[in-house]
Order: sequence, then C-alpha cells, then structure tokens
Amino acid sequence: MDPYTQGMFRENPYFRKRPVDGELVVVLRGRYPRRGLALIPQISRAVRAGEIHELILTAEETGPGRRVEAISYLGFFEVSRGGVLTTGDLVYVNGQGIGRLAGFDETHMPNHLNIVIQSDDGRDGAERELRPGAPVTLTMADLQDL
Repeated sequence: MDPYTQGMFRENPYFRKRPVDGELVVVLRGRYPRRGLALIPQISRAVRAGEIHELILTAEETGPGRRVEAISYLGFFEVSRGGVLTTGDLVYVNGQGIGRLAGFDETHMPNHLNIVIQSDDGRDGAERELRPGAPVTLTMADLQDL
C-alpha cells in the first residue's frame, strides 16, 4: 500500500536531508505548450550517484498527481551525490536559483526521470547560456525560504 496514494501523510514527513548534487551533462532548448506530463502522486524519489535525469521547467501551478502542459527544457544532469528529492526542494544550476521541484514524471523510466521544476523564468537551457559541467544542487528549503 502506497502511503501517498492512501492519504496517510497529513504533512511532509521529511524533516532534514542532505542536498543532492550533480552536474549538467546536456543543455536542452525548446518549449512545448501541450507536453502532457503526468506527475506521479508521490512527493519524493530516491536518486543514486551516476544516474542521469532530466530537468524540465513550468510556470504552471502544479504538484504531485497533477498534469503539466506548458514546459521548457533545461537539460540533463548526472547525480554525483545521491539522496532523496522531494517536492518543494530548491533547485540551483551554476549557483543560480532556478525554482522549486514540483514533481516527477516517469514517462521515460527506467531510462531517466523527468524532474519538473516550477519557475517563473521559462527560459530554456540554451537561452540561459548553460554549459555542460555546470553544478546542479537540489536542496531542502529552510523555513525562512518558504
């Protein structure tokens, strides 16, 4: 029985966790107004060092269990320090705040996970002039960040 789909959690159970670090391996460009991503109901996913996952941006108000239509592509990153990603995590690329993790789409699993980031800045990876090797960090928001 999945505790998320059964409504067992009334609040986020993640109290403290270490950041997940990595680096960009691919910079993407492009937007789609009707991508149709289906975010899974779970608020977290464990990622291992060496895995490669995709970073996708949306300005839509969304979250676990919801659909995302309008997106822009940021890139793929390789996890160098594994851990647990949770919705609400702050996402940094090259030291710049990108947005908050909104949820996960498993369309391409087991190849890679789509990590959907809510951001008011819809520029894609090319428009941001990102480069492979740029550091990526996903970290739990402190209370003062909320």
